Amino acid sequence: MSSSSSSSSDGMEGDMIGAFQAEYEEAMLNEEAEPRRPRRRREFIRRDRLGAHDRLFEDYFADDCNYPPSFFRRRYRMRRSLFLRIVDRLGEYSPYFTQRVDALNRAGFSPLQKCTAALRLLAYGAAADTIDEWLKLARQTSSDCLDRFCEGIIDCYGEQFCRRPNVEDTQRLLAKAEERGFPGMLGSIDCMHWQWRNCPVAHAGQFTRGDIKHPTIILEAVASYDRWIWHAFFGVAGSNNDINVLNQSPLFTDVLRGEAPIVNFTVNGHEYNYGYYLADGIYPSWPVFMKCVTLPQSENHQLFTAAQSAWRKDVECAFGVLKARFNILAVPGRSYSRRTLGLIMRACVILHNMIIDDERDINLENIYETVDSNVGPAIHNHAPPSLAARIQMDNEMSDSPMYTQLQHDLIEHVWANA
Repeated sequence: MSSSSSSSSDGMEGDMIGAFQAEYEEAMLNEEAEPRRPRRRREFIRRDRLGAHDRLFEDYFADDCNYPPSFFRRRYRMRRSLFLRIVDRLGEYSPYFTQRVDALNRAGFSPLQKCTAALRLLAYGAAADTIDEWLKLARQTSSDCLDRFCEGIIDCYGEQFCRRPNVEDTQRLLAKAEERGFPGMLGSIDCMHWQWRNCPVAHAGQFTRGDIKHPTIILEAVASYDRWIWHAFFGVAGSNNDINVLNQSPLFTDVLRGEAPIVNFTVNGHEYNYGYYLADGIYPSWPVFMKCVTLPQSENHQLFTAAQSAWRKDVECAFGVLKARFNILAVPGRSYSRRTLGLIMRACVILHNMIIDDERDINLENIYETVDSNVGPAIHNHAPPSLAARIQMDNEMSDSPMYTQLQHDLIEHVWANA
């Protein structure tokens, strides 16, 4: 009986193996009958890199170049002397911005080609493969140039051109503020949204605000009368408002650490120890912000509100110049990475300040000798203030009665000097 059961199980196993083999052979025959998908091969494109460099050099960098300096500044957003200084500095910063040879001993792209590619992408906001036809850089190479260019600009020039005002800068800003009728003003503050086109779907709700309807990332900036951006804080999700951004911003970090210049000014007979920024109505009523009068009725209130609104537009003008100069900020950001967008934004701010510094037509020395405001060096450069001192400074900067008194004094000062 046991022999009969074992023979039946062997027969069932043999039938299953035969059925599986028949099905496998049928599937293989059907696969062979279907046409195979052609294998995609990498396309080779012959790019004349040396010829592209020669044409670029003849057009813009030769002694008798084809295009005059006005065309260079319009297309590169800066003068040629500044661009060449940037190219030389980046060549010292990284071997990537030097001309190297490949395994076949062929010359690679020149520093002029790489920096030109990066600046054109920043200036015109176009896709990475739009410069392939004349600079002969492929899409991935152009994207790499842009990333490395932004990193180099930040590392080489960030400390100088993306810094807070020192004693001399603060004195100059206060001189211009007193000339405008606002003693103690250090600039104006506001936020700008940059649309994020390729925001991940999982993060879209976090970066979308109801009144904007698409994902954005926020830039908080402080700008002065000459459109110089003294403070740039970027990266907060677009669903936040200006108050939420301010709560995360390091705007007053150097003040609380005792590293900022000491500002003392007198207006309408009252002395104040902190400079202030012109702001719109959403900002809190602190003495470090100065807002206009809501629904002004009297003539002095109307005059103060008009003057405050006019000088507060400095930061709006700075945003406009920044986006007009670097159109990549005016179009939706294409990168999938917040880090890449942050590099682009900070590099554009630094280049914006570099262009302003390079094109100044006035001498900034000794133009503030008659300023009444007193600016002194930081008092805690080597030893940070104690916790009690920080708490006291924080309370003073958020003192609403002091804000009311300062606004009243400024209103009287503007009216008296009208």
